[in-house]
Amino acid sequence: MALAASPPLTNNSATYRTHLLSERMFLRALCQERKRAERSRRHFVLMLVTPDKASLNGTAAAVLNKTVSAILSSMRDTDISGWQTQDRVLGVIFTELGTQDTRLVVTALHARVTAALRSALVPELLSHLQLSFHSFPDTGDSLVVGRRTLASLYPDLTQLDRARRVSRVVKRAIDVAGSSIVVIVLSPLLLAIAAAIKLTSPGPVLFRQQRVGQYGGLFTFLKFRSMHASCDTQLHRAFVTQFIEGNMPASASGQNGKVVYKITKDPRVTRVGRILRRTSLDELPQLLNVLWGAMSLVGPRPPIPYELEKYDIWHRRRILEAKPGITGLWQVNGRSRLRFDDQVRLDLKYAQTWSIWLDLKILLRTPRAVLSGEGAH
Repeated sequence: MALAASPPLTNNSATYRTHLLSERMFLRALCQERKRAERSRRHFVLMLVTPDKASLNGTAAAVLNKTVSAILSSMRDTDISGWQTQDRVLGVIFTELGTQDTRLVVTALHARVTAALRSALVPELLSHLQLSFHSFPDTGDSLVVGRRTLASLYPDLTQLDRARRVSRVVKRAIDVAGSSIVVIVLSPLLLAIAAAIKLTSPGPVLFRQQRVGQYGGLFTFLKFRSMHASCDTQLHRAFVTQFIEGNMPASASGQNGKVVYKITKDPRVTRVGRILRRTSLDELPQLLNVLWGAMSLVGPRPPIPYELEKYDIWHRRRILEAKPGITGLWQVNGRSRLRFDDQVRLDLKYAQTWSIWLDLKILLRTPRAVLSGEGAH
């Protein structure tokens, strides 16, 4: 990787700092680079430099000035520098990195920046600087996105979360109250379903599966078991791969003249399971996921880890922008008749236009979508 340095702007530290973008402008540039990377699939790396002001005994400003000058003197013209947090955290966006392994790129950048800092700071002061590198898109083995990485690479989302803090509290209150009431009211039905499953098919009543929640965290997803115990997942894996990639699954069939993007006539499904799936009663145990806080009544559907592995870059925003839910915008606007990309677009539209009123409208429309049975299998 060629990382040729631009010539120093000046030897005056104060002048160096005038070449930094303000916090608002830098975060805007970061959002633009992220969206550009989603379209072009070209990687970039965000570096954050944070001085430990508590340990610098009043010399933080001087250290930060020297740090800024050292880093800027070793940057390329295509890189973008600014304040990730005004006068506290310096950010650099390394763009145009080509198609090399991101881990190798980060290693090279770390070595280059560290060498520049060593030439400007004595080792004692250098030890009080914290460097962190965040690559986009993530190409590692893990697709889990921590809150710290989210705040670094998705400042627009974290700012939106802060702006909606009160509404989020109201949403959580609705989730707890709504799921509690439904569980209590439907408890006789829940017991009857559990008995029917137990009496007609050997195995547990509940189906437990690892799903990916908001920010990439894993949680145990609950449903009433609708399949025979110990079923092979290969059929679903193959279907999901074709579905996410936009290919017409061979197992998709027409329903009343309309295409359904879901496995139909699945041999793994029990007799009771077919009824539960057609009526969506198998979803009711997810009310416990809502009570425990892993899900909401309304939100995007949580993917299985092997589904997430097939996601395109922009698909991943589905697990960042909202907590997963039992029902959502695409479930009441087409259900299984929608292509995967259309489902994701509706999930992202929901996250971007979310309000308490929108949640209530989706909840009110859900019973009609369930009772119609359209797209359910």
